[in-house]
Parts: sequence; C-alpha cells; structure tokens
Amino acid sequence: MDDRLWIERAQKGDSDALAQLLRQHYAFLLKYMTKITFQPALAEDLTQETMMRCIEKIRLYNFTSKFSSWLITIGTNLYFDHARRKKREKEWQDQEQALRQIKWSAGQKGEEWSDVLDALGRLPDQVRIPIVLKHYYGYAYEEIADMLDIAEGTVKSRIHNGIKSLRKELDPHERT
Repeated sequence: MDDRLWIERAQKGDSDALAQLLRQHYAFLLKYMTKITFQPALAEDLTQETMMRCIEKIRLYNFTSKFSSWLITIGTNLYFDHARRKKREKEWQDQEQALRQIKWSAGQKGEEWSDVLDALGRLPDQVRIPIVLKHYYGYAYEEIADMLDIAEGTVKSRIHNGIKSLRKELDPHERT
C-alpha cells in the first residue's frame, strides 16, 4: 500500500494505519535528524517528538508535499526550537555568571551590592538600560529615547513596567 492510502486511513482514525506509516518513516527521519544534530541521543529524542506531533496533527496533513517532507519540516522546526531554548539557557547562565562576578568584584572593592542590583541584573536589557539611565544617571525620558533610538512612550512604558517588576520581585506581597 502506498503512503496516500495509509495516510487517508490514519486521518480517519485507523491507529494500525498510523502505526504502519510511522514505522515506514522512522528510520528515514532518524537518519535525517542525526545528520542535522550530530548528536544521536538528541536526534532520537527529536525523532520521537516529531512522531508524537505527527500523531497529534495527522489530520492536518494535506498532501501538498510528500509525507516525508512534512515530517522533515516538523522535525526541523522542533530542532530549531530546541536550539533557541539552549541559546536562551546559555545566555541566562552567562548573565548569571557575569552578575556573580560583578557582585564578587564589588565585594572585593568594599562596595555595597543590594538586592535591587541583583533584581535589576535579571531584567532584560531593553528594560534594564532605560531604568539605569533614568534612575542611576538622571537622564530625562526624551534623552533616553534619543540615546536608544526608541519612542519616548516606549521608554516610559519600559521603565514603568520594569520598576513594577522590580517591586514585585523585591516585595512578594506587593500588589500589582
């Protein structure tokens, strides 16, 4: 039986047809995922996740491309999502390490390091920078907007929401 018949049966709820379809394409997909990840364990995980997505979304397959191409698209997108998550985790770890180093350095110089600075260090750059410029260096909203090349309203919004976030973090009983 060709893929089209297996797919049509699977889309109608035939679990045996779906199982057969997945069995036919598993090795192909695993080889592909191994080639793009260069990590056999990750390739296996992503292949399994791709198969799960296929099970969930089989009714959405519309025959405009080959079934194997559809699986590759799902697998590739899952890999990109995984890579983005890893990148964000690494950036967070790097930021935390930098914050610890700055804190240690301040302690070595006899400078104080407050909980506010800890919380400020955990804010995203686009929120932290306007707060620092406004509250530590005294720049006006208009000046900050010019420096960062963003609208003055955006500066106000980021500062307001950032301060609100800081208050909430520093005083968990703070109402929003």
